[in-house]
Amino acid sequence: MPSYKVPLRDMQFLINDVLDYPEHYSTLANGEEASPDMVDAILEGAATLCEEVLAPIDLSGDAQGCRFDNGTVTTPDGFKEAYRQFAEGGWQGLSFPEEFGGQNLPASVSLFKADMVGTANWAFSMYPGLSMGCINTLLEYGSDAQKKQYLPSLVSGEWTGTMCLTEPHCGTDLAQTKTMAEPQEDGSYRLTGTKIFISAGEHDLTSNIVHLVLARLPGAPKGTRGISLFIVPKFLVDADGAIGDRNTVNCGSIEHKMGIKASATAVLNFDAATAYLIAEPNQGLEAMFTFMNVARLGTAIQGICHAERSFQGALAYAQERRSMRALSGTKDPEFGADALIWHPDVRRMLLTQKAIAEGGRAMIYSVAKVADHLSEATLAGDTAKKEKYENELGFFTPILKGFLTETGLEAANLGIQVFGGHGYIHDHGMEQIARDARIATLYEGTTGIQALDLLGRKVLLATKGKCVRDFTKVMFDFAKQHALAGTPLGKMSRSLLKRALEWNVLTTRIMLRARSDRELVGSASVDYLMYSGYVMMAYFWALQAGKAAELLANGKGKEADAFYQAKIQTAEFYFARLLPRANAHRTCAVAPTKAVMQMDNNHFTLE
Repeated sequence: MPSYKVPLRDMQFLINDVLDYPEHYSTLANGEEASPDMVDAILEGAATLCEEVLAPIDLSGDAQGCRFDNGTVTTPDGFKEAYRQFAEGGWQGLSFPEEFGGQNLPASVSLFKADMVGTANWAFSMYPGLSMGCINTLLEYGSDAQKKQYLPSLVSGEWTGTMCLTEPHCGTDLAQTKTMAEPQEDGSYRLTGTKIFISAGEHDLTSNIVHLVLARLPGAPKGTRGISLFIVPKFLVDADGAIGDRNTVNCGSIEHKMGIKASATAVLNFDAATAYLIAEPNQGLEAMFTFMNVARLGTAIQGICHAERSFQGALAYAQERRSMRALSGTKDPEFGADALIWHPDVRRMLLTQKAIAEGGRAMIYSVAKVADHLSEATLAGDTAKKEKYENELGFFTPILKGFLTETGLEAANLGIQVFGGHGYIHDHGMEQIARDARIATLYEGTTGIQALDLLGRKVLLATKGKCVRDFTKVMFDFAKQHALAGTPLGKMSRSLLKRALEWNVLTTRIMLRARSDRELVGSASVDYLMYSGYVMMAYFWALQAGKAAELLANGKGKEADAFYQAKIQTAEFYFARLLPRANAHRTCAVAPTKAVMQMDNNHFTLE
């Protein structure tokens, strides 16, 4: 596995210069402690943990995988000690309230940490990562007693949490949920059913696991309107949070997967397990969406994690490996061949990886501001602000999750390509990155599901295109300031002005055609999502290029000039070589639906 060096310079450039987080934190009730010095100290501390503890066990964790024996799951060597250090370092509780043992920092600080932890060892990151959504759900919907019981141990990392939605016969279509919960005289429930694909559903890292489980009550309405949410702990917990008897929830098996082998993906059997209702009856799906939104943003991070890790490995190899002479003449005369990095096609692949990783990081870090405001509004009980930021985040989330995981997978595959045949060998770790990346486009809603959510629900039904108009106005306002300049930024800005108009026209065309063509949204949605992603990333690359140019001009940058020059040059590469992909997606999005739907189902077979 390639060694991992946390890209602190890039992270600090985004946080302090491009996105001005110090100003942002000054607007938050819990932002006072998040001073630049404090944030830098947190980043540096997390970087040490990731580089020295988590990254070194990534390759071995994949090779060893998790072991299953009669309901017990053992994580790979080194994982238990690594998790102990993670928990004792207070990394789980960075952004949770002090009353439950957290440090009460803004939610974005945890996201910065997640970027590093996920890149160092994605499989490891899933154990504490699932707990984040569990904690947020309990904070918003749990009773005071439930919060007292569960949150201190979850926030400290002493326990972990899960999300249990999928059943053997249904995943995305939760209307088919069959798991049942029978009410008991003491106010508890007896929950029976089987859940599959449960990440971190069973392991040996913590003394307890708190499962959040979707189930039906007797006589509940059919479909999604009749789903409730329950707490089902692995070990029962008393009112003061002390562990009691083992609950009747057991791990039937773990999945043998293509990647993330060090993350236990469990089949959980609930046999009249003691359960406790969260929120109101038949409103479990609403509560679970709190969990899912956190999870989807976390999965979007996975895209840039694998892009960054693969880029670092490919770059080191391209600088060291020698093959042939450069087309423009000898570059390394002291050697018998030139380094791979001199060859244009290798540079194309490296720049693609770099553009995806750093452009995607800018997108996620920007949206993390919205998550900060949403978290604050939720904890304060400000319904109006909560709805405002939920809607804003709702527009960004499917784009980030869908687009960044797809391009992150591309970047991971490019890393193998740079290595050539050596990339296909396990010892180098490049093929593992690609295998681990593959799941990101599938779980927490496939790319197709994210696309339908974006186009069908968020753009067309909920906002009638307003969410697109709002974001393109931001693009337009930035671009018009620089559009007349005879600089690289000026050229980018003129392109952004065109794309801002084009995105709105595309949205309107689909909206009008969808009135008479019921299949259009389904056939156009993925192309629309990818188009949106490429255009959105273009804005964030222009934003980075603009700030880099400004710091070069005024000499106030903390980094060497080469860092800022590289930012501008990567942005130029993005606009020249990656943004044009949006054209194909735009064309396909408005192509006749007939091309997709006309074939008879029987004609798909070769028989």
